[in-house]
Amino acid sequence: MSAPHDQHFLTDPDAIRKIAHFSDIKDQTVLEIGPGKGALTKELLERGAKVIAIEIDPKMIEILGSRFADEIDSGRLNLLNEDAVRCDYPDFDIVIANLPYSASSKITFRLLEHGFKEAVLMYQKEFALRMMALPGTSNCGRLSVMVQTYAKVMPLLNLPPEAFSPPPAVDSMVVRITMKEELTYPVDDPEFYSILVRELFSHRRKTLKKSLKSSRSVIGEKRYERIVSMLPDEMLKKRAEELSLKDFSNISNIATK
Repeated sequence: MSAPHDQHFLTDPDAIRKIAHFSDIKDQTVLEIGPGKGALTKELLERGAKVIAIEIDPKMIEILGSRFADEIDSGRLNLLNEDAVRCDYPDFDIVIANLPYSASSKITFRLLEHGFKEAVLMYQKEFALRMMALPGTSNCGRLSVMVQTYAKVMPLLNLPPEAFSPPPAVDSMVVRITMKEELTYPVDDPEFYSILVRELFSHRRKTLKKSLKSSRSVIGEKRYERIVSMLPDEMLKKRAEELSLKDFSNISNIATK
């Protein structure tokens, strides 16, 4: 098991209380990733949630096990000494977590693949803003497109470094992520869609035509030929950051029909 990703503990009691109250969690199974010493865990349990906490640090697991012995015995808290980037996620309804910033992207993608009713997650503010960046703007990236394809994101709370111990060097933001019941722009092959978005943004300074050519071994020769032959020249001259969600969906669906 690898070392802990980050060690910035949220200590502001008002912020902890607000985060735990953003969702209706009574009698719900809540997944918490990176509980640390259990400040948020305590609030979630007090609000009537059943909590599954994934914590990579064995020292924190020991602290949590001692602090919440009664809740563990009663089955209201399940501690998993695992790496949330790699482990299988158990079934849950809602995820509420102060994510380790160095693993935010990987964990977010994994949560989207797993699916959930709702997520209240804390990120580095810059990361959260990129997640919400509109397709077609310069701040848009793979993260923006993948999250907004499958979910809606709403900012909830800004937090300064002083809300943590030790204080990080960045501001933080809590957001609510709600999975879309029906996609605005349907995706025929989600696996290929993910590959396509990743590849196009890995060559984001190139035009779509050149980007696809650089990625033809990854997306497949037949799919490459199909996309290039069916897209208008005007579209092929655009860059990934200039494409809309509808564009990404259309390109992917053209390739997989």
